[in-house]
Amino acid sequence: MPRTIARSATLLTGVALALAGAIAPAAAADGYTAQTLHFAVKTGPSGDQVCDVVGDLYVPTSATSKSRVPAILTTNGFGGSKDDQKGAAIVLAKRGYAVLSYSGLGFGGSDCKVTLDDPDWDGKAASQLVSYLGGKSGIAFTDDAHTTAAPVLKVVKTDSRDHLGHTSANDPRVGMIGGSYGGAVQFAAASVDPRIDTIIPMITWNDLSYSLGPNNTAQTSGVTSSTPGTTKLTWGLFFSALGMVNGLQNAQTDPSRLLPCPNFADFVCPALVLAGTTGFFDPTSQASLRHASVSTYLRKIKIPTLLLQGQNDTLFNLNEAAATYKALKAQGTPVKMVWHLWGHSGGGAPGEFDLAASDPSGFYENTRVLAWFNHYLKGDQSDLGPNFAYYRDWVKYSGNAAPAFGKSDTFPVGTAKKFYLSGANGLSTSTSGLKKAQATLLAGILGAPTSLSELDAVGSVFKLPLPELDLTGTAAQWTSSALKSKIDVVGSPKVTLKVSAPIAAAAQTAGPVAQLVLFLRLQDVAPDGKASDIRMLTAPVRVPDANAAFTTTMPAFVHRFAAGHKVRLVVAGGSLNYRGGLTPQVVSIPVGSSSQVLSLPAVN
Repeated sequence: MPRTIARSATLLTGVALALAGAIAPAAAADGYTAQTLHFAVKTGPSGDQVCDVVGDLYVPTSATSKSRVPAILTTNGFGGSKDDQKGAAIVLAKRGYAVLSYSGLGFGGSDCKVTLDDPDWDGKAASQLVSYLGGKSGIAFTDDAHTTAAPVLKVVKTDSRDHLGHTSANDPRVGMIGGSYGGAVQFAAASVDPRIDTIIPMITWNDLSYSLGPNNTAQTSGVTSSTPGTTKLTWGLFFSALGMVNGLQNAQTDPSRLLPCPNFADFVCPALVLAGTTGFFDPTSQASLRHASVSTYLRKIKIPTLLLQGQNDTLFNLNEAAATYKALKAQGTPVKMVWHLWGHSGGGAPGEFDLAASDPSGFYENTRVLAWFNHYLKGDQSDLGPNFAYYRDWVKYSGNAAPAFGKSDTFPVGTAKKFYLSGANGLSTSTSGLKKAQATLLAGILGAPTSLSELDAVGSVFKLPLPELDLTGTAAQWTSSALKSKIDVVGSPKVTLKVSAPIAAAAQTAGPVAQLVLFLRLQDVAPDGKASDIRMLTAPVRVPDANAAFTTTMPAFVHRFAAGHKVRLVVAGGSLNYRGGLTPQVVSIPVGSSSQVLSLPAVN
C-alpha cells in the first residue's frame, strides 16, 4: 500500500515523470560519476535539531579542481525522494553541472519531520548542502551514522561575493530546480542563503493557507485574504495520509517523528482536524502555514527566478504563481513565468517538458530551463525567452510545443470582456435591456457537499464517472447566448456580486463559522448542451460581509470559448472537494443591474 500511495503522488505532481527518466549506472565512461552521501544538518529556529539528509551527487568526469563547474541543487515533491531527479541529474551532469539531488526532510530516507518547507527547517537544511557544494568540510559522510567523512568537494565554481555583497569561503555557483514541494523549498533556501544564484520553482505555492483553504475574495495581497477560506477536503486528506505513510516507513531510523503528529510538524495535525471540522484554518494555524510560504518573506528573494506553473492544477493554481510573479516584479527581482499544461490535476502536452530527455530541443520548457541555467550559472548570453508564456491547447503543432505557447512581455494580459447577469439565467454582453430577476439557492447544509464532480486530488490518476452537476435547489446559473466569435481567455476572471443572506448577515459578527460560504465555477457549454467545468477549477468564497458587494478573483486559466459555445457562471452552496458552510440558509441573488458582472480577461 505505501508504494501505491507514493506512486499516486508521483503521478499527481507530474514532476518526477518529467525529471526522472531512465536510471543509469554511476560510471565514468558515461560522462559522469554518482555517489550516495549522508549529510549532517542542523535545523530548527535555534539550529539545534540534527537531521540526516540523504542525497546523490552527480559530477561530470571533466570537472576537476582546476576545471570547475557550476552546481544545481534539487529535491523531491511531496512523498518522493532523491531518486525522482535521477534522470534530470544525469542529463545536467552530462551538460557540465555538478548536481546534488537530495530527499527532503521527512521523505525518502532523510530524518526529521515534514515541516512544509519552512525556512527555519527546510531552508536551513538546504543552506548547509549549499555549503558542502562550496567546499565546506564536516557536512558530508558516506554513512547515515555520520562516522566516515566524505572527501571535501573541490570541483564546483565559487564566487567571491554573495548576493548581499558578503564574502564567503564556501560560496558555490549554484542554482536550484524542483516542483511542488521541491519548488517551495527553493524560496525557503534563497530566503536564508544569499549564496544561491538562481531558482526555478515549478507548480508550487505562494501562500499555503490559500492552497489548502482558499478564499477567493477579500484578498489583501496576492492570494492572501483577510478572511479565512474554505478547507480543501480531498487534497488535505490525501497529503495527510501520504505524509504519515512516509513517517511509518522511516520510523526505525527516527522514531521521534511519529509523535505527537505522525511525520508532520506538531501544529499540522490539530490544524487539519480543526479545519476539517469547522471548514477553515484558525489564526494560529494560518500563521504557521504562512510562515512556510514565500508570500511572507518574498522581500528576501532577490535572485533571478523562473516560475513554471500548471494549468491542470487544483492544488496550486495559476493564481499562486501570478501572485509571486507580480510581487517579485514589483520589487525589481528578475523574474519570468510560464503557464504550461501539466500539474497536480493532470498531465501535460507533447513537447512541453521532459528534463530527463537527452535532446532538449524537442521540449519547449527544457530549452527555457537550460537557457536560464546556462545564462545565470555559466555566463552564456542565452535567450531567456518572453516574460510570460502560456500554453494554448487549441493550437496544433508537432514536436516541440513552442508554437502552442502564447508570449507576452507584460503580465497580466488581455482586456476585460464583460457579461452581465440578467433575467432568470442569462448573461448579456450589454447593459441595455438587462432583465431584473432573483435567483435563490440553499447553502451551508452543515458543510456537506451538494455537487458532483471529479475528486480533484486523484483526478489525474483515475477518473470517476461523475457528472458535473449540482443538487436541485443548491445552485444558480447564468448562461450566455451562443458566441458569434471565439473568446480566448488568459488569466483570472472576476465576478462581482451582491447577495441577500439574512441569516449570515445577522450572525456573521460571531466570526468565520457564521459567515456565508459560496462556490463559484465557470463552464464551457458546447452546442450539444454539455457543460464542462474549466480545468475542474472552483473559487470558494467566505464572504466577510453579507450586506456588501464582493468581488471574486477566480482561479486563472487559459481557455478558448469557441464560436457557437456558451459561457456559464455557476454559484453553488456546496462542493464535493471543499468543506462548505455550517449554517443552512437561503441565499438570494438579485440580478439585472450593471453591478452584477462577470469579467473575462480576453486576448482577442
